[in-house]
Amino acid sequence: MIKSIEELEKFIELSSGERQWFEAQGEKLPLLVSRYYLALIDPSDPLDPIRRQVIPSIEELTPSPEEGRDPLAEVVHSVLPRLIHRYKNRVALLVSDTCATYCRHCFRRRFTATEDKIISPAEIDGVRVYLKEHPEIKEILLTGGDPLTLSDQRLEQLFKRLYGERNDLTVRLCTRIPVTYPQRITSKLIAMLKKVRRGPIYLMTQFNHPRELTKESIGAINLFVDNGFPALNQAVLLRGVNDSVEVLEELMNSLLFNRIKPYYLFQGDLVEGTGHLRVPLKEGLILEKELRKRLSGLAMPTYAVDLPGGAGKVVLTYNYLTGFNENVAIFEAPQGGQVGYPSG
Repeated sequence: MIKSIEELEKFIELSSGERQWFEAQGEKLPLLVSRYYLALIDPSDPLDPIRRQVIPSIEELTPSPEEGRDPLAEVVHSVLPRLIHRYKNRVALLVSDTCATYCRHCFRRRFTATEDKIISPAEIDGVRVYLKEHPEIKEILLTGGDPLTLSDQRLEQLFKRLYGERNDLTVRLCTRIPVTYPQRITSKLIAMLKKVRRGPIYLMTQFNHPRELTKESIGAINLFVDNGFPALNQAVLLRGVNDSVEVLEELMNSLLFNRIKPYYLFQGDLVEGTGHLRVPLKEGLILEKELRKRLSGLAMPTYAVDLPGGAGKVVLTYNYLTGFNENVAIFEAPQGGQVGYPSG
């Protein structure tokens, strides 16, 4: 893992803005990049989309007024130190504060790399009690950080303890490790998950650019899918990374071909220090409209924004319904022209 400017400069030449970050970063999200993911960067391209996701820039240190450390109000909705209960039927459990690579667009910068480390047995017991007392919870998201930074043994213990209280839960394993460090995904890990599962476990990945779909990352996904763990992708719309319809079209089609369902395309959250990576909402809606012309329903993700203040996710889509003419709804067809449909 690359953690310092000295190590990083052995692989790429830093720009002045990147170098300034190292001089002034203070208590911000530190540098951490796996050697595998760093090797995907074209060192001759200062605008490389892989580089932009993981190499910090001085722009991070000038947050805009609308940004905050916890824009989704996760702290307010935390019923336990690591358990977030924002939606009635599901909870998110922060298993670890560590990732294999720290993404510069991280929406959980308030928690990631804060020395909270791995969830303790006492904390797991508190979660078990809460799950027992709240039967309305049907899904649990294992997230962080990244839950796959835990060893196989610790992961097995976590699953066993959670299933010991509730064996009727749908689990989402939220991880970017298949993208940033696919060597972590082994047949031993998969065998353990198959042994302990008591219900469906969905792999939730985050591929943001077609070049992240390498032989190694696809092999990691295959291990999951071949053994009964469906894979879905939650991409983030990022300026200078995937904010073109051509890149998004290639990404979504490549994901689908490799048995990863494009699930969400998220508008960037209002997290402090990420404004230079956020695509304006109006531009995102233009991209969504054009993508809908080019992609099948299977390949088309849901473009969504997580509203500030913990207000929840809403779908962002172009409004094809233009109005009503007596008992007829008038639609703009995706390929052009207007079409009527009975509204009664």
